[in-house]
Amino acid sequence: MQRLFYFWLMLDRYYISVFNHYKKKLGKQSLRIAMFYINLLELSILLALAAFFVAFTNQMRFLNVSSSKFWTIFVIISVFVVFKNWMRYNGKRRTVLNAQLKGKTTSIYLLWFLPLGCLIIAFALLQVQ
Repeated sequence: MQRLFYFWLMLDRYYISVFNHYKKKLGKQSLRIAMFYINLLELSILLALAAFFVAFTNQMRFLNVSSSKFWTIFVIISVFVVFKNWMRYNGKRRTVLNAQLKGKTTSIYLLWFLPLGCLIIAFALLQVQ
């Protein structure tokens, strides 16, 4: 349970780092960029995990999940994640996170390479089938 808390704290820190980086340059547009980033990051992590489990179950011959079922489940979970982020990072929560994590920044280049790396891993794992 504690590891899940650290995962959420890590995502909060990444969201605020992207938000603060672009807030200096773009103002209100930084909200959209930070929301796009956190959605992209969470969905790429989710896709990498799902691709791993599909490849694992196919290799171990546990069960076969058809491609259409896999993508349907992924789209449903993706809609849930986007809605959750929209509710989580609006308003007071963002203000509180910004105050708590002030001064703790991460390289913007590293932040943008994280979802890219997860997507590369996911596409490699999807080829294993």
